[in-house]
Order: sequence, then C-alpha cells, then structure tokens
Amino acid sequence: MIAFNSNDEFNTDMQQPENYRFRIKRVYELPDKHDGRRILVDRLWPRGLTKEKASIDLWLKDIAPSTELRKWFDHDPGRWEEFKERYLDELKGNSEQIQLLKQELDKGIVTLVYGAKDEAHNQAVVIQENSWLFR
Repeated sequence: MIAFNSNDEFNTDMQQPENYRFRIKRVYELPDKHDGRRILVDRLWPRGLTKEKASIDLWLKDIAPSTELRKWFDHDPGRWEEFKERYLDELKGNSEQIQLLKQELDKGIVTLVYGAKDEAHNQAVVIQENSWLFR
C-alpha cells in the first residue's frame, strides 16, 4: 500500500497519514485484513482479475475519470498536474458518487483500489489528496 504525504513523498508501511481518510493500493496486490472496505475506483474492470480474486466490496466506476479525461491523460506524468485539476473538477460535479464514498467512510476503513501500474499518478491518489471533499 502506498501512502502519500503533503510533499508527494510516499511510504509503503501500513500506517496512513492522519490527514488522509483513504488507504490506496493496486487491485493486483493481495487483499489484506487491514484493507477494510475495498472500493474499485476505475471505470474499466482490471485485466485478468476475477471478481473473487480482486475481492472488491464496491465498484464505483462513475467516480473514475471520464473516458475522455482518462484517454487524454494516458498515464503521462507530464500531464499529471493538469490531470489532477481536471479530475478534481469532475469530482466536484459528481455529488452522487461523493455521497456514496462518504457513506462507505462512515462504515469504517476504506481502501481505494485501482489498476494503474503507476502508483504515484492515478485517480486514487487524487481522491486521497482531496479527502476534504468527503467530510
């Protein structure tokens, strides 16, 4: 699991910074008892994984970046800053999905899972960095 601090540094231990409300990890990592509710935040189902193996409690595909934004970004780190801004704008306009995620947080620990290979540049990181939206 990756946890980012305010300086965009990361650590891989199981402790989460206090200012973040979500844990994040790749869906291809083995589920862990510390994951709590595992919520997939990708629009597309991860390749090569069965529902059982992914161990997903909820799939919020509509909280993922729009298809247009996802294709534009194409996991290009050079587009990361603009991606974050554009995706945050999409999130702010997605009150139904934000409410669903808030409800899950009220139940306890939430781990956002994603399929991207890049652990530093993906939508779960944006959600985690903007957890104030889910208060």
